[in-house]
Amino acid sequence: MSTVTFPRIVATDLDGTLLTSDGTVSPRTRKALRAARTAGADIVFVTARAPRGIREIAGQAGVTGTAICSNGAIVYDLATDEITASSPLDPRAAREVAQALAQALPGIGLAVETGRNVLTEAAYTRRVEHDLAFYREVGSVFDEDQPIVKLLALSPAHTADEMYAAVSAAIGHLAEVTYSGMEGLLEISAPGVTKAVTLDRLCRERGFGAGDVVAFGDMPNDLAVLMYAGAGYAMANAHPLVLSAAEHRTLSNDEDGVAVVLESLLA
Repeated sequence: MSTVTFPRIVATDLDGTLLTSDGTVSPRTRKALRAARTAGADIVFVTARAPRGIREIAGQAGVTGTAICSNGAIVYDLATDEITASSPLDPRAAREVAQALAQALPGIGLAVETGRNVLTEAAYTRRVEHDLAFYREVGSVFDEDQPIVKLLALSPAHTADEMYAAVSAAIGHLAEVTYSGMEGLLEISAPGVTKAVTLDRLCRERGFGAGDVVAFGDMPNDLAVLMYAGAGYAMANAHPLVLSAAEHRTLSNDEDGVAVVLESLLA
């Protein structure tokens, strides 16, 4: 059962969760977030996105304060555009991970999220339309003196589920491996770096515990947060793994599922 009667922290994923399928914040969701803030809750985005991908959304949603980005590897101040904490992957471990990936998934393409931009090798062909200015192709991502906030692995021949099954055992001791909404894409962080770990640290800094948190998500990289929170809600459109594991469910992102729960909690 939920242990949250009134949330002090509303921790929400963005894509497939808070945002509709066209990438916007609906009027009903905006109103519910405003009501939660007025009642004393902090709204914390907990997302795989890099900082550059959330400021516009925060403006749409009317959200200020702190965001957790890059699957927990970055803590970001929305007001100042400052990365206040970062937990990059050790370059030596990243090279070992890359070798294991190449053996398990020949033809894989690699990229590195630095926190501010994306370094890509030639085989990494994925591009996010609104982020094109932030991509830079390099010969090897390991030849650049840039922090490896996330190592990204792309395989056009596999689903993300297949990729995870193929490599998680081989690299799980070296790094944290997860995936979100993109097919054929794994997201790899430093060991122990997850959305939930960073959220827990933020909560403790503010004097809150897991029982003060209501959380929302839709993909495997959200699962730890849903398990951590006093009340964790899987969206109706969530990945089957998330739907089977989460204690609570709400409506889909296109049905204002986050707003529905917040309205109920604040009633």
